[in-house]
Amino acid sequence: MRIAIVDDIKEERAVLYRWLCNQLSKRNIPADLVEFESGEEFFLAEKEHPFTVVFLDIYMSGANGIEIAKKLRKTNSDCFLIFTTTSTDHALDGFRVRALHYLVKPYNEKDISSLLDEILFRMPDSGKYVDVKVNGSNIQIPFKNIIFAEHFSHMIHIHTTSGKELITRQSFEAFTVSLKMDSRFYLCNRGIVINLEHAIDFDGSMFLMEDDNNIPVSRKLLKNARQIFMEFLFQKGK
Repeated sequence: MRIAIVDDIKEERAVLYRWLCNQLSKRNIPADLVEFESGEEFFLAEKEHPFTVVFLDIYMSGANGIEIAKKLRKTNSDCFLIFTTTSTDHALDGFRVRALHYLVKPYNEKDISSLLDEILFRMPDSGKYVDVKVNGSNIQIPFKNIIFAEHFSHMIHIHTTSGKELITRQSFEAFTVSLKMDSRFYLCNRGIVINLEHAIDFDGSMFLMEDDNNIPVSRKLLKNARQIFMEFLFQKGK
């Protein structure tokens, strides 16, 4: 994920950069954050490698944020555009360039956290992955490739659609931070998270996964598991 911060005030760029880094780190989500003090500088980088998310100040010297956004939408129609501004006077203009949100200054880190959750929820599946270290190498595992993961002996065993079992040393809480924000993943037992996309059936006490593994569900979650699975299948069938 590439994130651009476009603001002509250095101090405000630095604060937003720090808060984004904090929140991304808490979710174990790798990202490339780049700061720009002008629209011209931003477009040079955008032309070479498009951004996933753009935080754009409206009131800047030179081209203002609305002008930059209109130009951006001619070449990048998919990025998440967030205006940072002292006013919502340009709400109609923001609608026309499909802005996701307005961050009205002064905002805080809690606002950034909520906004990041929304961005991750809306992000296409191809952009969602977990970053783990396996055998000394950092690798990215797309959400869609995870069948289930279990934690024991201080290690996380990740079962994937390729048939490989990847093992990484990480806390279960840190590993599941980003997964829990995706409706496909369900924590069905202590130290076990499954991807409902790869669940074939639920027999009342365990999930049958497409790799032929049976995943037991905590007794206190049996009723909830059935309901979650049925709701997931319903939404999937729409």
